[in-house]
Amino acid sequence: MILQQTFYEQDTISVAKGLLGCYLVHLEGEETTLGRIVETEAYLVHDPAAHSFTGKTKRNAVLFGSVGHAYVYFIYGMHHCLNVVTGEEGMGEAVLIRALEPLQGIPVMRKRRRTEKLTLLCNGPARLAEALAITLAYNGISLLDGPLQM
Repeated sequence: MILQQTFYEQDTISVAKGLLGCYLVHLEGEETTLGRIVETEAYLVHDPAAHSFTGKTKRNAVLFGSVGHAYVYFIYGMHHCLNVVTGEEGMGEAVLIRALEPLQGIPVMRKRRRTEKLTLLCNGPARLAEALAITLAYNGISLLDGPLQM
């Protein structure tokens, strides 16, 4: 069952807790990948670690938009990370998806991550993004009806 927009309208900490045990799926036809969310991290508006802390920019504009959308960013010039926009529109809050338990499409994930070790497929935000082929192309898409769903 796909989470509804009202789920993401809750306070950010509640969303972070509520996502635990939910599924993240990347619909890719025969290469569909899916994992159970086992770790999240809430980023609140007044948190200096939040990308929204210094205000709205071109890079982080999605954070200030509608809830239930993906905020994907590129870090260290080599990794992508997936967040879901939460809270009130204009606040700039999100939940980082930190880790998954891989459940479907494991051979595809192993190929993308270049490892056979199941424990190394999705045990970090950059690793899960690579395993599920999440890139900047998904920044701003709705998680309610797009190829990425929770």
